Amino acid sequence: MNTIRFTGGSSPLSVGKILCLGRNYPAHAKEMKAETPSTPVVFLKPATALIESGGTVIIPKFSRQMHHEVELVVVVGRRGRSISADTAMDHVAGYAVGLDMTLRDVQADAKSKGLPWSVAKGFDTSAPVSEAVRRDAVKDPHDLDICLRVNGAVRQSSNTRHMLFRIPEVISYLSSVFTLEEGDLIFTGTPEGVAQVVPGDVLKAEIDSVGSLTVGVQ
Repeated sequence: MNTIRFTGGSSPLSVGKILCLGRNYPAHAKEMKAETPSTPVVFLKPATALIESGGTVIIPKFSRQMHHEVELVVVVGRRGRSISADTAMDHVAGYAVGLDMTLRDVQADAKSKGLPWSVAKGFDTSAPVSEAVRRDAVKDPHDLDICLRVNGAVRQSSNTRHMLFRIPEVISYLSSVFTLEEGDLIFTGTPEGVAQVVPGDVLKAEIDSVGSLTVGVQ
């Protein structure tokens, strides 16, 4: 898939890189027994991790514990470097619903050894993303109800107002390290309630004003 499509049939954007935030909701940091960060915690996924709504997340054979993490995704619409927080929203093309699928056992093992999380976060099918809506379709991205259901039962339910680092600050920080390009995706972190999924599960993620995303697990 390596592209992000917009509702309404406009041309899709090629996705270059996927930048993700960890621990951007304090309640999630608490449930993970981790400190609330003073600066954004950033990791990356390759574009090959993307799948569309209706697709299937495949648990790699080397993992026995995959968790769901529902997130608001920001679609970058304009290239920029060292972007100020005041002008950051000018670089947003739109928003989508995303799932950061995580191999928690693999991540825990890497953390215990002081190693990177790339395998736990970037495996194929680890980044389901819905179609995007244009920026002007969302009145306030910092006041959106966000929910994930597994087999119809609510697992995660929160609001984007609980983000520790808001979108302009995130864009400004990321662009001080990486040049942001059109089509880049920013996963803005997950609220509390992450839990394991198993083969046969059906996940439905929803964010008000943005849309929904449904995937199966195999």
